[in-house]
Amino acid sequence: MRPGLFQSPFLRLWGWPLAMALLSATGLASALLFERWGDWWSWLGLGIPVAVIGWFSWPRARPVEAATDADTPAPPF
Repeated sequence: MRPGLFQSPFLRLWGWPLAMALLSATGLASALLFERWGDWWSWLGLGIPVAVIGWFSWPRARPVEAATDADTPAPPF
C-alpha cells in the first residue's frame, strides 16, 4: 500500500522547513517587486518564520523533580 502525501518520509522530515523557506522566498520577492499588497505579504512572509524561530528558541522552564531520600545528602554530623 502506498503511503499518503503527508505520510511520506520526505515530507515528514522536510515539510515544515520547506514551508518556511517558501514563505521567506515569497516574502523577499514580494518586498522587492510589488507595492501595497506586496508590502503586506512581505511582512507576513518574513515575520512568520522569525516568529516560529523565536517561539522554538525561547527557553522553557524545566519541571522540578521531586527530591527523594536518596537524593538528599546526609548531614555532616
